Amino acid sequence: MYIIKVKGIAKIPDYVQLRDEKFTLLAYFRVDRPDKSLEKLGFGDKQAYIMSIINDLPFGQVTKLEI
Repeated sequence: MYIIKVKGIAKIPDYVQLRDEKFTLLAYFRVDRPDKSLEKLGFGDKQAYIMSIINDLPFGQVTKLEI
């Protein structure tokens, strides 16, 4: 799975994209509200780990996530 952190502008908040190996969009959620999206994908138990990576990730960089 891949993570991309997208910088928002003005009133648009920062977002995160989760994509699979074929780069198909799995989830798109606000950085400050990941709960429902991660639960829906079945990663609710790994939310703390995923959010720690997202918080340290620079904007616009694609990072591979091994889960």
